[in-house]
Amino acid sequence: MTFAGIEDRNAIEAEMPWADRDVAKTLWGLLGNTAGKFPNHNAISYQLLSGPKDHAETLTWGQLQGQVGRAANLFRSLGVGPKDVVAYVLPNCNETVITLLGGAVAGIANPINPLLDAEQIGSILRETNAKVVVTLRPFPKTDVAEKTAAAVALAPNVKHVLEVDLCRYLTAPKSWIVPLIRPKLKTTNQAAYHNFNTEISKQPSSLSFDDSQEDRVAFYFHTGGTTGMPKVAQHKYSGMVYNGWIGHTLLYTEEDNIMCPLPLFHVFACHVILMAAVTSGAHVVFPTPQGYRGEGVFDNFWKLVERWKITFIITVPTAISAKMQRPINADISTVKTAFSGSAPLPLELFRRFEEATGITLVEGYGLTEATCLVSCNPTDGLKKVGSIGITFPYTDVKIMKSTNDGPVEAGVDEIGEICISNPGVFAGNTYTEADKNKDLYYFDEYLRTGDLGRIDADKYLWITGRAKDLIIRGGHNIDPAEIEEALLGHNAVAFAGAIGQPDAHAGEVPCAFVELVGGASVTEQELLDFCKEKVHERAAQPKHMTIMPELPKTAVGKIFKPDLRKMAITRIFNEALEASGSAAKVVSVIDDKKRGLVAQVKMNGAADADVGAVLNVFTFGWEDA
Repeated sequence: MTFAGIEDRNAIEAEMPWADRDVAKTLWGLLGNTAGKFPNHNAISYQLLSGPKDHAETLTWGQLQGQVGRAANLFRSLGVGPKDVVAYVLPNCNETVITLLGGAVAGIANPINPLLDAEQIGSILRETNAKVVVTLRPFPKTDVAEKTAAAVALAPNVKHVLEVDLCRYLTAPKSWIVPLIRPKLKTTNQAAYHNFNTEISKQPSSLSFDDSQEDRVAFYFHTGGTTGMPKVAQHKYSGMVYNGWIGHTLLYTEEDNIMCPLPLFHVFACHVILMAAVTSGAHVVFPTPQGYRGEGVFDNFWKLVERWKITFIITVPTAISAKMQRPINADISTVKTAFSGSAPLPLELFRRFEEATGITLVEGYGLTEATCLVSCNPTDGLKKVGSIGITFPYTDVKIMKSTNDGPVEAGVDEIGEICISNPGVFAGNTYTEADKNKDLYYFDEYLRTGDLGRIDADKYLWITGRAKDLIIRGGHNIDPAEIEEALLGHNAVAFAGAIGQPDAHAGEVPCAFVELVGGASVTEQELLDFCKEKVHERAAQPKHMTIMPELPKTAVGKIFKPDLRKMAITRIFNEALEASGSAAKVVSVIDDKKRGLVAQVKMNGAADADVGAVLNVFTFGWEDA
């Protein structure tokens, strides 16, 4: 089926109303259909190490269905019912896929980012009332097991912890050494610990319980977790089925091999990729526990593409930039498309990638609160670089403007808030906490995303900024993307992040942080001068530039702006204190759930009143450390 433009999208909707879809309504039903059609086709492959000849483990669709059935039966035997939660704190591996799918068949699967700290993980476990947790057995160079044990101690409802031992993916002599150097784990008495693979091997491969056809909540995904305690979004079977159907209908068949170095706690990997594979029978390859963050993944990336005869690459802008710093040293002729999501793709980076690889790059847009998929540039038609394309079938997007008389729909090319209605939006119940759902919808069904955007005359959707990311300089709104786009046009710049730094007069003014291309050399002043030429709006020209060895990034490759804001607050506050002659110094910046970012100041003998006289002119708060 072609997807060349808005006409094809409308034709798909007209051909089959979503309510009458001829698709399995549960995850087990989808998996059974695919395993029945393609039992011996490869389903998932995983390699612990990144080398193109390193050991890998592949499961066929028949084998994967059997393992998912065993896992679901195990979870039920441990007391997990349809409304109980199986959480996992795991890097990528085949057991992560099995846990995600088995958890959602037996109850509610709750993926958790293993990079979060123990307190945040514990907060999610309490919020979801998780009964079972799957995590790593202690393993060298990772503290996932230790952090999870500390988190479980904060979540009294957790009764069972199942451990996955990555040692089984190693070959000799490393497989002999790990058991000898494995650290011992301190655990609480509240939860019983078990070996994951030992326990599922005791279970039958077919379900020992009825697969209810109810459209129920089957996934809890936390959002961000980068500031304060994460919110938890609820996903129903229907949203998951919708995302899988989109992937199969418009992108993948059973003949495709998909390279997915994204983490299996994120909706992009879990719903857009894995569920589309479950629906279509495509084969997904997961390289290393950390995906794109794994040792050697970027250096070996093109050779891995050749090894697995990859047809689709799943990527994000920061990963594209890193790939452009490596030679294309392999046969990548099998690749048809690269799909980029997670953050807007700069025009210059788009051009560099397509010129260097000859691979068609397609931008898409989705978000955790909508289960995921919303729009993408047509795979078979006009791609407007910089836009996020046209909406998928059965997705309705409105651009809304707030007025004194209530929300008003924007006209063509007018900027407003992107609001979404589709089968992935659980209207009224997006988050587990009821308070978080207040004022989250327009007209009771359109999810307010917080993203600013516009729709052009051809029905292409454009993101113009993030409401909370806007730099507000004296009441003037500045889009940080304008600064970042300009900086990425400099040959020495690999990554750029622009934020507002505190300013006593204007509230905040723009500043920028950059990471350079390997081996490149440029000064901060040269980059500031470059911005004066390329950033046409004078108010948007950054007032400060910081070159860093590496910008902080999230696990899916987004520039982690909360850290940049903390650095800017620390720098500005300390400069102000030093200029005043005060001995006080900012030692950290915390994210307080109610007050936002707050600077913690070591007084060093200074009086509160004197420090207050210096810092109270800024909009960010402070407190005695």
